[in-house]
Amino acid sequence: MQETAKASKSKNLIEGATGSWEIIVGLEVHAQVASQSKLFSGASTTFGADPNSHVSLVDAAMPGMLPVINSECIAQAVRTGLGLNAKINLRSVFDRKNYFYPDLPQGYQISQYQQPIVGEGEVEIDVDGETMTIGIERLHLEQDAGKSVHDQHPDYSYVDLNRSGVALMEIVSRPDMRSSKQAQAYVSKLRTILRYLGTSDADMEKGNLRADVNVSVRKPGDKLGTRCEIKNVNSIRFIGQAIEVEARRQIDIIEAGGAIDQETRLFDPGKGETRSMRSKEEAHDYRYFPDPDLLPLELSMEYVGELEKDLPELPDAKKQRFMQEFGLSDYDANVLVAERESADYFEAVAQGRDGKLAANWVINELFGRLNKEGKSIEASPMSAQQLGAIVDLIASGTISGKIAKDLFEIVWTEGGDPAEIVDTRGMKQVTDTGAIEKAVDEIIAANPDKVEQVKAKPSMLGWFVGQVMKASGGKANPQAVNDILKAKLGI
Repeated sequence: MQETAKASKSKNLIEGATGSWEIIVGLEVHAQVASQSKLFSGASTTFGADPNSHVSLVDAAMPGMLPVINSECIAQAVRTGLGLNAKINLRSVFDRKNYFYPDLPQGYQISQYQQPIVGEGEVEIDVDGETMTIGIERLHLEQDAGKSVHDQHPDYSYVDLNRSGVALMEIVSRPDMRSSKQAQAYVSKLRTILRYLGTSDADMEKGNLRADVNVSVRKPGDKLGTRCEIKNVNSIRFIGQAIEVEARRQIDIIEAGGAIDQETRLFDPGKGETRSMRSKEEAHDYRYFPDPDLLPLELSMEYVGELEKDLPELPDAKKQRFMQEFGLSDYDANVLVAERESADYFEAVAQGRDGKLAANWVINELFGRLNKEGKSIEASPMSAQQLGAIVDLIASGTISGKIAKDLFEIVWTEGGDPAEIVDTRGMKQVTDTGAIEKAVDEIIAANPDKVEQVKAKPSMLGWFVGQVMKASGGKANPQAVNDILKAKLGI
């Protein structure tokens, strides 16, 4: 990985015994391609099947079996490259990466080395109000290995080849990140882009998105230090923790007069430490050479153009449109576009309505309730049409904000049409100024001491507002209550 100039503006430093240090982070993210079958065989990629039930003769490396490229995996890689503003290489080559491991039956992994399908690209991230660009070095296709299972028997290990041959996209970043927070933002953004494109479900719990995290430290302005690679980190939270722990370990070693060994390490979240796995291999250790069973992959400009025409609106473009079309803040737009399903839900609520009011109800009320109950937006008991109807009732003055929250609760738990519920349950806001004025007169007459106090201290007006709202069962128009009280009290 080469450092790019785009990250040089960052000033994220950590303190050690001998002064300030800069963390350098680069990531190799492995995303499982969204496809029904594997990269070089017709075996299913369905998750959760019985061990060794989705294994073809090719996946098991039976003699004489030849790989055949899955065209959908190629298309998904190209779509991803286009979504990353990357160069699509019209000619790419599959190579054999040679190493031994029990869950790698061929004794080599089919991958891409010097001629990947996708070249340089970039991803924009927002961290602490700052927008920065992270360079993408390459995206290449490769087949996954199987899985070794060590905890089912004290004397044996088992091998499950269901994942053997599953298509992966390895997305290699430049070492442009300078903090754990930036690395987490990058992986989050990458996951969002993949999901918008539909090229990977990027489900980290299933192992469909995982990262190898390269960490080094240096004094500001010095050349890049020796890096260590932390393998297979499978959550965004753990990525942040692993970077912090590994950076501190390296700083402590250097400040004690030691040197960093280039090696591969594992992160143990339980102990909050990284530990050595093996010395870091170089490319020549894998003896890469073009796979003799696969011809070079050649694509046409027309093929790439057809895929590009069908790309969906991506998060950055959607964010800008939401800000312009609905008048949203940068923060609100970021929250809403973080997941494609959330953005679609908001847009359905906001269409033809006050965008800011719609965003407020989607972000604060809907998302808050979903988070509280551990539900996804797809599992929401309240449809976008129902929430939009609540927003309409607020905007028209039919109900107040307080009544709207009560209505939200009813629709969430019982369902139904919001407008009908308001009618049948008598929830309409009282806008009759005569009725409100009568309630105000009664409250003022009953509390002469408070009247004197509020004239001396106008901020006490809220007490009177609360009393009037209570007397009206929360149905009085709050603005009318305020206006009438100020007139009556001479404030």
